[in-house]
Amino acid sequence: MEEKFFKSPNTYIGRVKINVQDLKRSVQFYQDVIGLQILKQTKRNAHLTADGSSVLLTIEQPDFVKPIQASATGLYHFALLVPTRKDLAKVLHHLTKIGIRLGASDHLVSEALYLSDPDGNGIEIYTDRNSENWIWNQNRVKMAVDPLNTNDLLSELENSDGQGLPAHTKMGHIHLHVAELQTTQTFYEALGFEVVSRLGNQALFMSTGGYHHHLAFNMWKGVHAPSAPEDSAGLNAFSIIFPDNEKREIAAHLLDALDYPVIKDPEFYRTEDPSGNKVHLVVEKT
Repeated sequence: MEEKFFKSPNTYIGRVKINVQDLKRSVQFYQDVIGLQILKQTKRNAHLTADGSSVLLTIEQPDFVKPIQASATGLYHFALLVPTRKDLAKVLHHLTKIGIRLGASDHLVSEALYLSDPDGNGIEIYTDRNSENWIWNQNRVKMAVDPLNTNDLLSELENSDGQGLPAHTKMGHIHLHVAELQTTQTFYEALGFEVVSRLGNQALFMSTGGYHHHLAFNMWKGVHAPSAPEDSAGLNAFSIIFPDNEKREIAAHLLDALDYPVIKDPEFYRTEDPSGNKVHLVVEKT
């Protein structure tokens, strides 16, 4: 993991908040299967951490919560970035040992495992290859969806000890279902992100600072797919972290000019992208 992509002067993804149908079930899953720890828990939500101090994921059980809406926009997956290939090998060993059904891909820039939580919220756990070996062509990074060589990955293990995600795990990126790509691109460009890859007219990848992607969007739920109800399982909100307040203010001004209202709460600014995904604009802590 290269820290430079997740600190000033870059803008990147912070904590993700999801809705679930059964908080107790989800807390157990994220502890026992994913390896996160509880930082704080109430009757309705739990804040989960890898390092014991910063929140990566908040899970919440709304009143009268509905299942994830199959045809709506929202979360495709959030992606937990582990520091080393050996860390990913430990995750693979653990998930295989407990019988979790997995997907796995080699994206050239990274190696990734995929699974879902009990509500169907998508999760990616991945590690990056050295950015010096990423292939760029005219500001576009080369990525692929090749089979992951799991045997080679597991050869990183010296033993099977160790459970839980390493303390330096980060929220590497988030991938969303959206209703339309061009308006989505315009919205997130106002926040400072640049297009780094496309998958035809179906998917779009954006980042700051030359990362392979902090954000991804697809239209696999269909063009003009509706927004998910607020009381359904799935994405509640996610945070975008700005390096300083000046850059956040510029972004807020640009969104206002595009007719996307920004509500300036003391803790963070709140807005919604064109597909109704809730976005919190946060300034990096120094």
